[in-house]
Amino acid sequence: MGKIIAIANQKGGVGKTTTSVNLAASLGVLEKKVLLIDADPQANATSGLGIDVETVEVGTYQLLEHTNIAKDAIIKTNTPNLDIIPSHIDLVAIEIELVDKDEREYMLKKALQEIKNDYDFILIDCAPSLGLLTLNALTAADSVLIPIQCEYFALEGLGKLLNTIKSVQKIHNQNLDIEGLLLTMYDSRLRLSNQVVEEVQKHFNDMVFQTIIQRNVRLSEAPSYGENIINYDASSKGASNYLSLAKELIIKNS
Repeated sequence: MGKIIAIANQKGGVGKTTTSVNLAASLGVLEKKVLLIDADPQANATSGLGIDVETVEVGTYQLLEHTNIAKDAIIKTNTPNLDIIPSHIDLVAIEIELVDKDEREYMLKKALQEIKNDYDFILIDCAPSLGLLTLNALTAADSVLIPIQCEYFALEGLGKLLNTIKSVQKIHNQNLDIEGLLLTMYDSRLRLSNQVVEEVQKHFNDMVFQTIIQRNVRLSEAPSYGENIINYDASSKGASNYLSLAKELIIKNS
């Protein structure tokens, strides 16, 4: 039975897509069968894995509309054991189109039922909002992984996200767990980075992943080449961090 993990934070620029793409690739390299679902209209996870967004005909939009089944939308990537359901700018319209539908929060959950057992992990790269797209991801997921950047406003908005998760647990998905909080964009030279790490670890204890994702130029460069960090530079600090996170996730779920 595959585990579905939503990677969510309504704040932009916290490393959601970077984490989705590189964690998925790292799990694939560690011989886990992985599906990445791009649930963000910006489609950065799709282009970050070398897929031309303009050529996408069947993706997350069609999945949520139920005009296609999940198997129609899956594309193999050039990374071992990693498939993707791509996104397209069309996805912007989905929140308006679903608003009148019955059980609109359950569209993704229903669409994934037929393929859930085909994968070890299904990761969902959520949009930077708490709208209907993210609600669908949280309703479909078994757990949520929350990236938090090691910067001044790190904890701002986290309470709002945790409240959203609580209300999803209460109304739509009582089995939703928090997989963990992931500290990203860490720079050991900055006192502020160290303060944020201390604060998050103090408040959330065991909920925080031991792996911390450090600031790394190679991580920033990889998407512009349509590559994940493992394919782009396997010897980089970024690759080492995400492989470490993947191993931590596998141990946690074994």
